[in-house]
Amino acid sequence: MKTQETTEVEEVPVVPDTTWWSMSIPEVETKLDTSTSNGLSTAEVQKRLEKYGHNELQAEERRPRWKVFLDQFKDVLIYILMISAVASAVLNYIEKGHLGEDWIVIAVIVILNAVIGYIQEGKADSAIEALMNFAAPDAQVIRDGKEITIKARELVPGDIILIHEGDMLPADGRIFKQSNMKLEEAALTGESVPLYKHIDVIVEDTPLAERKNCVYSSTLCTYGRGKAMVTQTGMTTEVGKIAEMISGAEAKLTPLQKNLEQFGALLGKYILIICGLVSIIYIIQNQFNANVDVTWVQAVMAGVALAVAAIPEGLPAVVTTCLAIGVTRMSERNAIVKKLHSVETLGCTSVICSDKTGTLTKNEMTVRSVWTGGKIYNVTGSGYEPEGEFVINEAKIDPLSVTDLELTLRVGLICNDARLSQDESNKKWSTFGDPTEGCLVTSAWKAGLEPKTTNAKYERIEEIPFDSKRKRMTTINMVNGKKVAYIKGATEILLDFCDNIIMDGKVRPITDADKKNILAAYEQKASEALRGLGFAYREDVDGVALTIEDMEQHMTFVGMQFMIDPPRDEVKQAILECRKAGIGVKMITGDNLITATAIAVELGIITLGEQTYEGKNIANLTEEEIQACNVFARVSPEHKMDIVNALQNLGEVAAMTGDGVNDAPALKNAHVGVAMGITGTDVSKEAAVMVLADDNFATIVHAVEEGRGIYDNIKKFVQYLLSSNIMEVLVLLFAALIGVPPPLVATQLLWINLVTDGAPALALGFDPYDPTLMQQKPRPLNEPLLTKNFIITMVYRGVILTVLILGIFIIYDTVPFFEPHFVPDDHVALVVNFEGYPNLETWLALVADENGLSSVALDDAIFQEVLLGAYVKWYARSVTFLTMMFAEMSNAYNCRSEYQSIFKIGFFSNKFMTYAAGASVALTFVLYFWRPLGNIFSVIPLRPIDWIWLVPTVIVTIGCVELLKIYFRKQMGLTK
Repeated sequence: MKTQETTEVEEVPVVPDTTWWSMSIPEVETKLDTSTSNGLSTAEVQKRLEKYGHNELQAEERRPRWKVFLDQFKDVLIYILMISAVASAVLNYIEKGHLGEDWIVIAVIVILNAVIGYIQEGKADSAIEALMNFAAPDAQVIRDGKEITIKARELVPGDIILIHEGDMLPADGRIFKQSNMKLEEAALTGESVPLYKHIDVIVEDTPLAERKNCVYSSTLCTYGRGKAMVTQTGMTTEVGKIAEMISGAEAKLTPLQKNLEQFGALLGKYILIICGLVSIIYIIQNQFNANVDVTWVQAVMAGVALAVAAIPEGLPAVVTTCLAIGVTRMSERNAIVKKLHSVETLGCTSVICSDKTGTLTKNEMTVRSVWTGGKIYNVTGSGYEPEGEFVINEAKIDPLSVTDLELTLRVGLICNDARLSQDESNKKWSTFGDPTEGCLVTSAWKAGLEPKTTNAKYERIEEIPFDSKRKRMTTINMVNGKKVAYIKGATEILLDFCDNIIMDGKVRPITDADKKNILAAYEQKASEALRGLGFAYREDVDGVALTIEDMEQHMTFVGMQFMIDPPRDEVKQAILECRKAGIGVKMITGDNLITATAIAVELGIITLGEQTYEGKNIANLTEEEIQACNVFARVSPEHKMDIVNALQNLGEVAAMTGDGVNDAPALKNAHVGVAMGITGTDVSKEAAVMVLADDNFATIVHAVEEGRGIYDNIKKFVQYLLSSNIMEVLVLLFAALIGVPPPLVATQLLWINLVTDGAPALALGFDPYDPTLMQQKPRPLNEPLLTKNFIITMVYRGVILTVLILGIFIIYDTVPFFEPHFVPDDHVALVVNFEGYPNLETWLALVADENGLSSVALDDAIFQEVLLGAYVKWYARSVTFLTMMFAEMSNAYNCRSEYQSIFKIGFFSNKFMTYAAGASVALTFVLYFWRPLGNIFSVIPLRPIDWIWLVPTVIVTIGCVELLKIYFRKQMGLTK
């Protein structure tokens, strides 16, 4: 067991914000108190481990799973539902001696909603764990003068690490030795091409993407080798800083969550007030109105019945289920949503902040054009698939028939270390090696120069590897029995070593005018964001020494190839769709400004000449200037956070897309983080709430449409539930005010809410989307769920239905023509049961006692009057129950559109609504024809003539709302 040392550990002089890139190698060595030749001693490593800890990222402490589950109950609507369940059970027990069934159904709904939410949050927030898994597990270091392999977590500042091709960097460091070393840093910086590294000092204010003398944790060495002094480990590395930003980002409530919270609080307040009011009214009516015979228990039960009517029991479950339906539908369109409530947030997204590399572009270098013989040849096709054509002046040509062009492509293929391969499963082509070299292989293959055959024909026998200082590479190949040197590199460097040029298949001395024209062509393509490489050769180099000074001289210039990481094919149309939908698109990239601007112009994100900025300018910009700019280049993770925060401060609903480690903080901080599923890192996927399975920007447009459609459908069933529940509340409230018995009891209201508010409300979640959704502006972030027109429609429908339903009850309860005039023998037991008496004898004794008699028989006039009165009341309730059910079903069809006529939409265009309505009607009919179920919900079999009420109920319910829709359409100018 290790004993605790009592001596104070000397602080290692490592300053977190030191600009290591601006210091010379001896200065860094001194600052880190290390040795580039021998590294650290074992004892020193132990001290530094104790001081700085292990080289690993710290995971954010997670909430216990039981707390996650309990959090699902923290909602006002859920509280109301639980109170209703308890009250229903208690009052049922007081009145009937048993708890009843109401509370069970409500409890099941509450628990089901909690379980669904618990499952969805199970794996929603593990970004830091993904960052930990992303780090390299091992590292090669020099310690005590020896090369050894250790676990990456044991690295400390001052360690000397050895870097080889294919290594994932385990920490940040300053390079002090390298040989043709290139690092793939796209995941961290957004730069699409591997960066050549060197050891020279760089100016202090150099951005991260251009610090070529440093290496960073979690980046990949793609070429060469080197050594570096570790400068930062663990949470102080660039990846560690990102981890801190992720853990510090606050989770934001979606607009729907905010609306439901506000709505739930408001609804709860009014429900309690109205429930208490109804109970009090009935108690007062019982004291002063002889026609009202309601006990205090029945008065309180009326209040509970109103609570059951007012509370949309199915709302939380239906909202959750509708969002889940949307999630499933979105997954079928390659958008994987990890958090349900983020679906509807997409619907009010007003700006998408998108990374460039791998998101707007394919992350595949592609040759677009070739300059040779004074001519520009355009090349079609994209990516590494060797399919494409060569075009000049809109005419297709055979590249192998043009000597200059064939030679340019051949040099690019032969002076090359990359190779192509095709995945047999998905037929996708990819490159092994440098992406730039890979696209040169592709362009040659497009021309008909098959790599394997061509390389065999022109066998490589020697080479001078690429060097970042001299910016060129040379291979010596056998051509017709003679040695020929093929060279590729930076055009401006290559021209200094060329004595000749080939033009139209003939070699002649190169002139200053030739060089001027070549550089002009190069600069023109550079302005179009195309990277250029020059190609040359030297014939008959037998006997020439394989040195830079001897071999790379007296060359013949043959041409240039220009390549780019091309935009995705679907992106331009997707951005146009965003514009139509009122959604802004901003490119936020680590790439250089020229490339970013050219890509943005090509995609239609900006127009030529529009203002663009680099990351270093952001600190000096106002929030309004950030909002107005659509292209930001050379940005760091902090800059991305600043941009998203500025947009959100101005009321924008920001979505952030990305695939790299550097995108993770902004992904989590944005209202909607969208990660790439194929090219995206684990970090970005875990930080985001949505992942694109196909890495297709166009999928975002589909997701926005789904988000808008889902929210629109949620509004439909919220309006349906509330307008129906308003009717139920008003029916009970006005019945109390005018002194008539409650038209419905709690069990009947519960049946209506469960049968009509369940499946039909859910069916509205499947309703076809409005075809004009993507032509509308995003709804404001602060727009309440209950808008002015929404409230008008909801109250209007509620009042119309209230007048209809309450009127039917009053007619059957008070008008002799509609009242039953006798109680059928087989209905006596029903009335006894509905009135809550254990048996007929108990009721007879109670009636006798109330009238001062010793006994009363069933056929006595006094009891027959009481029995008939009770029967009339329950019969009226049975008719009211049936018509209310049909009124709510008709209202469901009304709610399929706030403005469009149901006759235009079509009654059967939503097959789920047809099935749901049919099932609800069928189940309700069962109550009237199957006594065991009818007894539970207190309904009496009706006479055939009473069923006729269903016709005017449907006509009035739909007709009145159709009139309101006509008014709205005229108000909004939607009529011809």
